[in-house]
Amino acid sequence: MNATFMQRHPALKDILNIFIFIVAVFLGTFIVNTYLFKTFNVVGPSMENTFYTNDRVIVNRLAVSLAHVQNKEYIPRRGEIIVFRNPQYTPGTKDEYIVKRVIAFAGEKVKVINGVLFVYNKQHPDGFTPDSEFHSEPGSPTSKMSDEDGVTIPEGRIFVAGDHRQGKYSLDSRNGLGTIPYYDIVGPVAFRIFPFTSLRSFTHEGTDKWPRLSE
Repeated sequence: MNATFMQRHPALKDILNIFIFIVAVFLGTFIVNTYLFKTFNVVGPSMENTFYTNDRVIVNRLAVSLAHVQNKEYIPRRGEIIVFRNPQYTPGTKDEYIVKRVIAFAGEKVKVINGVLFVYNKQHPDGFTPDSEFHSEPGSPTSKMSDEDGVTIPEGRIFVAGDHRQGKYSLDSRNGLGTIPYYDIVGPVAFRIFPFTSLRSFTHEGTDKWPRLSE
């Protein structure tokens, strides 16, 4: 019985197996990062005291992927912490991805009054303060937003803010970042996995207590 080519060249067989293994690892990593979960390092003080520089978080990509499979936009919950692509990003600059908290949705109006965020919609024409639910600290009264007029969120976009709003610690929808389109959302933060002494789940962050205008 004649030996096969691979039997006559065991070293070549080993090399081929290693190549297949490497391809499988890269393919698996790509699928996980694109459709299931993605990890990010937090940089900067804009989300203190929730996150600090060098915190490592896992973002739930599955929620976004499932929405896209159904030909829908992924819409986070109010108060949820999300990672999204910086709408002002240009190649070669830093901060391609940003982490912030969801404050308001399309059709709603947001005002900053004495540093406090107020959201107005059909269900709450007199406004409400979502921060009372999530314990984010008030920001500085000085803001590019007009306290009198506020800003109405355009269709297909959301209003976001950092948790550390004093001074210029957080560039967000209040002061120059603008509103965020749904298609730029990477996904909600699900877990903090580093530092190990501060492991935490964020899977239940956010609330439907104050519904979106469209609901």
